[in-house]
This record gives sequence, structure tokens and C-alpha cells, in this order.
Amino acid sequence: MKLRQPTDFLILEALEEKGRNVATNLAEHTGKSRKNINTRLPVLEDYGLVEKIGPAERSGLYEITSLGKAALVYRDQYDEVDDFEALIEGPNAGDLENAGEAQASFARGENDDEADE
Repeated sequence: MKLRQPTDFLILEALEEKGRNVATNLAEHTGKSRKNINTRLPVLEDYGLVEKIGPAERSGLYEITSLGKAALVYRDQYDEVDDFEALIEGPNAGDLENAGEAQASFARGENDDEADE
């Protein structure tokens, strides 16, 4: 998996924050050209980070996948590991949704243990 930084992560961020979207809007949200976005979306889809959705085959509507959300969680480690794909798929691949939520609640200072005391 070879991602282009920061473009690919900006696309993933925009899809996570704004929800499913098309290249024109993603270009506006990321500050990148629509041509650049249109080039990267199929690559991100091949990697399983985004998924093309919509009733029409050529709708151009994309949404982030759970693997794409994992890539955002581990983005700081992208340059530090040899196999980023293995990192984000990892042994706990089924727990990716929960990992992102747990990390977010930790960042907000929430702690489930305190509620039990």
C-alpha cells in the first residue's frame, strides 16, 4: 500500500468528517485539485480504504471504509513501519471500529474505569 501524503489522508479525513461525497466536494474540502482527487479515489478504493457507492455504477459517490478509518487512526505510524497495510489490518482487524472510538474517548479524557468506582 503506497499512499500519497498528505492528499490521501486528507481525502480520508474529509470522508470521515463530512460523510460520503463526490470528487468535486472532496477537492473543495481538501484544497486539492479535482483531477488529483479523481486520480486518487480509485487507488484508495483498490486498497479498500474507500468504497464507491450509489445506485448508479458511475455515480462517483464514495465513502470511507473501516479500513480507511483504521488508516487514519494509525496515520502517524505510516512513515515508521515497513508494512502499513499489515499494521492497519493487524491481528485485531475486527476491532478497528472500537479502536477508533476508544482512542477518541481516551483523547477526550473519558475513562470507563472511573464510572465503576
